[in-house]
Amino acid sequence: MGLSVWQLAIIAIVVLVLFGRGRISEMMGDFGKGIKSFKQGMNEDEAPAKQISHEAKPADEGLTADQVKQTPDTK
Repeated sequence: MGLSVWQLAIIAIVVLVLFGRGRISEMMGDFGKGIKSFKQGMNEDEAPAKQISHEAKPADEGLTADQVKQTPDTK
């Protein structure tokens, strides 16, 4: 049992009377902005991440043996 054309027209008229034409167009504009923002966010996630270059010191230039805390192996 679906809605007929007349029932949909009555519902549309009631909605227009309650909210007014300006309020409905404002809500639809906000809805469109939300969809656009969502799509931009999805495209940003698909973009490759930026490469971050870290300059690591070679092991020889790192800590000395005196600076390294030695822990015993417990097996």
